[in-house]
Amino acid sequence: MASECEPSMAASKKKIQASVYLDPDVMKSLSAYAARREQPMSLIAEAAIASFLSPDADERREAAIAKRLDQIDRQVARVERDVGVSVETLALFIQFWLTITPPLPEPAAKAARAQAGARYDSFVAALGQRLNKGPRLRQEIPEDVDEDPDAAARTL
Repeated sequence: MASECEPSMAASKKKIQASVYLDPDVMKSLSAYAARREQPMSLIAEAAIASFLSPDADERREAAIAKRLDQIDRQVARVERDVGVSVETLALFIQFWLTITPPLPEPAAKAARAQAGARYDSFVAALGQRLNKGPRLRQEIPEDVDEDPDAAARTL
């Protein structure tokens, strides 16, 4: 004897009526979608249920998640590279500055401290302009820089 969910061979072409309970908001969404598509709600509900029960639905969802994770991984790699470039740039600048800048005698040091605020404000303004209109340092550096630690020392 065939159950309600398993029609006999003779009735296999005939659709089976099912009653379901939907949240009012879901019902409104289904009704609005059906009206926009000019399709019966039962056809849309059947397609949605078939898609939900499809064995490849999990595979599609997993593929979408994997694609998004790959994008995030590439973004994190770029951020990591940019932070590395920033840190190395700052370290190289400090090393270079300390190497070439002799200590100031006391009267000159007092004058330099007096001008420090104005010079810092000029630095921040210049940095703001560079960040607003570029080019960015990370854009000037090739993606595949050779790993030769002696090359940086030779350029100084």
